[in-house]
Parts: sequence; C-alpha cells; structure tokens
Amino acid sequence: MTVIDYYFSLNSPWSYMGSARLTAMAAANGAAVNPVPVNLGTVFSETGGLPLPKRSPERQAYRMMELKRWRAFNDIPLVLEPKHFPHDESEGVRLVFAAKNAGGDAHGLATELGRVLWEEDRDPADPEVQNEAARRVGLDANALRGALSADDANAMWTQETEDAIAKGVFAAPTYVIDGEIFWGQDRLDFVERKLGS
Repeated sequence: MTVIDYYFSLNSPWSYMGSARLTAMAAANGAAVNPVPVNLGTVFSETGGLPLPKRSPERQAYRMMELKRWRAFNDIPLVLEPKHFPHDESEGVRLVFAAKNAGGDAHGLATELGRVLWEEDRDPADPEVQNEAARRVGLDANALRGALSADDANAMWTQETEDAIAKGVFAAPTYVIDGEIFWGQDRLDFVERKLGS
C-alpha cells in the first residue's frame, strides 16, 4: 500500500482546505495517509520561511486574496480571519499523536480541529471544543489525553519536526510519496497523478 506522509499544521488554513480532499483521494487510490503534525515556527526558522506577521504587506494581502479564491473554488465556508488564529496547537497535536499511537483516526481528528478554527470560528485549544471534535470521528479526547503525556507529545512533535526538515519539508501542508515532495494543497492534482502512476 502506498503511504502519503502528510506534514501539516493545525493553524494552517491550507492544511485544512486540502485535508478532506486528501482523505478522499487516498481512499480512491488504495493509499494510506500518515498524518504528521509539525511545528511551523521551527520549520520556518530552519528553512528560511517567515511567520505571517513578519511577511510584507504585499504578501499578506496576496495570501488573503488566495484564501478567498480557494474558499470559493473548494466551496468551503472558510472564516478568513478567525478569532483564535493563531492558537496554541500543543494540546491538539497531543491528541493527534495519541490517536495515531492508538490506531485511531488521527487524520480525521486533525481535520475536525481545523474545522473548529477555520469554519466554526471557535477555539481549538479549548478542551471542551477538542472533546467535541474528537467525538465527531469516534474518539474519546479524555482517553487520548490519558494515553500520552504533554511532555511526551512535545518530544514527539520536536522529533517529527526535525525529521520533516531533514526530508526537505519547508512549509505546510506537504505531502511526501516515495521521497517525492508536493508542497501545498494546490498540488493535490499532482499527488493524485503520482498515486495513479
């Protein structure tokens, strides 16, 4: 079975917008998605990227235009400037890692945490909101918290981020298939071609 290593950030609208399509694409092609949350602050600092507030006004304006375009193209009710962006991802990342360790739907959970932020305009760092997001994909957030400590999750997040950078990842979302890198949800057509080749 082909595995798509999916490097993402829970704060990234681009990760969220491509997430459901990636799920469908993998299922249609008999592939598996390996969801890997990365710390974008570290990725950017190590690879020459800039966090959003440090980008030029021109780049920030173009980002907003692209969000509007892709929102319309994907027919997703995306909130362009959510109240809780950026939020502290650490507890959400902990839940995703715990779900992955348990063989649960970690990718689905990441998608639902993205939906909370980018469609519902709610706080993904709120434990009750996390509990609800987990229930949507058949998971128990409290059980996940009990299965993985915050310290262990942060250590995993650090290690996965370092490994991602070593593989050439420099932003999110990034999809890697057999060592080939595809950056951005707007490259999913190429991911699909790769899966079908």
